[in-house]
Amino acid sequence: MPSALNVFCILFLIVQVSFSQSKKEVKKNSIKSTTVVDVENGKTLDFKKTVFDKSGETLEETDYTKDGSLKSIRKFKYNKDGDVIEEEEYDAKTKQTEKRIAKYNSLGEKTEEQVFDAAGQKIKTHFYTYDTKGLKTERKTVDPSGKTINIRKYTYGYK
Repeated sequence: MPSALNVFCILFLIVQVSFSQSKKEVKKNSIKSTTVVDVENGKTLDFKKTVFDKSGETLEETDYTKDGSLKSIRKFKYNKDGDVIEEEEYDAKTKQTEKRIAKYNSLGEKTEEQVFDAAGQKIKTHFYTYDTKGLKTERKTVDPSGKTINIRKYTYGYK
């Protein structure tokens, strides 16, 4: 029977592989997926599963509840530059709950993100602006009629 220290070490290693592997490492090592589980009172419960494409991009993330049952699934699509252009979220019954479509400028900065509900109706759009250094300075959110509902400002402190 494995000791608590051994179980902790195995779980720590699994979490490190899943959450700390860069796209480059995933590609280099031909990692197709990672799975993170919790072991509680001798019972193994799913926590998270991530599936990668051959380039190391995340294709799908599956999250589980504390009891190990399916919580949600997120699927991703990328452009040729490796930017996420579409993200779909599904609930535990694998029914789509939200879809996001992003647009980027020639510098690879996300400029717009449209958010749709389960019925395919646009519920909001985020517009992003950047400074001359390429740092995000603002995210403006508008409703389907174009009315501003939120503005988030980003500021940076320097040495």
